[in-house]
Amino acid sequence: MQLSEILSVECVRSPLAGTEKQAVIGELVDVLTNAGKVQDPEGLKQAVWTREQTRTTGIGHGLAIPHGKNAGMKSLAMAIGKPAEPLDFEAIDNQPVKLVVLLASPPDRTSDHIQALARVSRLMSSESFREKIYAAETPEEIFELVIEQDAGR
Repeated sequence: MQLSEILSVECVRSPLAGTEKQAVIGELVDVLTNAGKVQDPEGLKQAVWTREQTRTTGIGHGLAIPHGKNAGMKSLAMAIGKPAEPLDFEAIDNQPVKLVVLLASPPDRTSDHIQALARVSRLMSSESFREKIYAAETPEEIFELVIEQDAGR
């Protein structure tokens, strides 16, 4: 799976308007909804928020990957948001988050969901890539960086 299959430039928001994690999650679900990828936005917001309250998705190095499954999803979808200012996401390294990657999928697509989570984690494991993406300002820049890095260019 390539991230270009589940991410489009219209699903990248920079800067995010939200300044706390529940608002940011809601904003990214709305981005996916406006792109026609979500049938039940309130259900998805609740699923992602419930998952977030179980254990933080702030995985460290400035990245959070909130995710959830909802029957209103036709297929796996991804949205990326860059907060205007680094955001407290209760990350495991206690550092603020500079990039939020939301993944949403139908309940029956567990394998794809896990593959996408792993792919994003692997992508963000490169310090030089993290520096580039955290410095990017526009949705187009962020999108291009993700697609190029994912393709190994």
